[in-house]
Amino acid sequence: MSTTTLTTPPSSWRDGKRYLWLLSPLVPVLSLSFLLLVYATGNAVFFWGMPLIIYGLLPLLDTLIGADPTNPPDTVVADLERDRYYRAIVFAYIPAQFAATIFGTWLVATGGYSWWALIGAVWSVGIINGVAINTAHELGHKTDPLERWFARLTLAPVAYGHFFIEHNKGHHKNVATPDDPASSRMGESFWAFLPRTMIGSLRSAWRIEAGRLARNGKPAWSLANENLQSWAMTAVLFGALTVWLGPVALLFLAVQAFVGASLLEVVNYIEHYGLLRRYNERTKRYERCAPRHSWNSNHIVTNLFLYQLQRHSDHHANPTRRYQALRHFDESPQLPSGYMSMILVAYLPPLWFRLMDERVAGHHRGDLRQANLHPPKREALLARWQTAATPAPAPATGTDAQPADVAATADAVRHGCPNCGYVYDETIGCAHEGIAPGTPWARLPADWPCPNCAVREKIDFRPLSVGERIAA
Repeated sequence: MSTTTLTTPPSSWRDGKRYLWLLSPLVPVLSLSFLLLVYATGNAVFFWGMPLIIYGLLPLLDTLIGADPTNPPDTVVADLERDRYYRAIVFAYIPAQFAATIFGTWLVATGGYSWWALIGAVWSVGIINGVAINTAHELGHKTDPLERWFARLTLAPVAYGHFFIEHNKGHHKNVATPDDPASSRMGESFWAFLPRTMIGSLRSAWRIEAGRLARNGKPAWSLANENLQSWAMTAVLFGALTVWLGPVALLFLAVQAFVGASLLEVVNYIEHYGLLRRYNERTKRYERCAPRHSWNSNHIVTNLFLYQLQRHSDHHANPTRRYQALRHFDESPQLPSGYMSMILVAYLPPLWFRLMDERVAGHHRGDLRQANLHPPKREALLARWQTAATPAPAPATGTDAQPADVAATADAVRHGCPNCGYVYDETIGCAHEGIAPGTPWARLPADWPCPNCAVREKIDFRPLSVGERIAA
């Protein structure tokens, strides 16, 4: 995979965006500021400040400022990831998020505002909780239990706690396949995708967690269910505000949660539209996720606000990698603009199809049989865009797993994930996943995914000798 790396000597390299990353936790601070202006002035027009920034100012700035495809030198990445300043920026989002949510609910429940003001209030608070899902996304992929707990807490105001399970263990395993409810299909409008992904993701999260609990000998409806734990956080927050402020508060919280969740899902819609991993009939596995399976953008402003979520290919290849170290790949398909601009386009299906379908066809070199097509539109799309007479060969990116040496695997009691460094030790097992101590490696299912990163399966793991650590 080719990248665009800065030519600055590693010893003198400095992160030029170090303080610009503070723009991300500025989102809830701005929202809270607009809510305070409503309270201080009595002018409800300030409810519309946040929507105008997100849907107006940020797309404009993306266009004016442009893109930056450069990457930090490989030699500084380890130090960059260890720098706790960047982690503090992510955590800084959460207090302002909760303050804006609670204060916004109080304003709506006690203010007697007009219908147009209420729409602005719902939209404003929904936006910060929708963007907060990206904060939860950054925290939830890490191995630190504290970061993972705060990821679930951050999802409480948007009532989307199951995202923590489905995204990590479902989406990352099935991305860019027909099995993934969060991967949109060519010819599928956002408005058709929205109910499919919301319902499908909920079902997937429940199925994944029920399977884990079954391996632990526990029922799905138990206190150990992490979906129920996350939803309980929402119930406590919504319940407390409803007891305090009345049923209007509950209605407001429910509607803003839907707005926030739909903001996440429109980003999901953009990220993998029409892209498909090929299925290998011999191995009965999809090819490994590669840079070509995610739409990317290097537009600076949106990347600063969304923790470089637009460098999505590297995130799927290395989900535990921290945002400040994510890389651009030259071979990854690029969107015509940043996510903030593309969200507006996605809301208008004719414009979206006109802008993106040609790009999907070009990306697959005219062979739409290799694309993820919306079944009701399949024949029409093939008639419109299919130009290749024979299937286009898959690019050689080295993404197919090579089985580890059978003899070495049989002798080893420790096996390591080459992506994130997780080690399965037969003497310890994996209690959280219901794998008892003493369970031999050979007894794990062939499609068993890494419990840490979920992007590598059993076949990808490498046998380790006693005391050996795997380089992730």
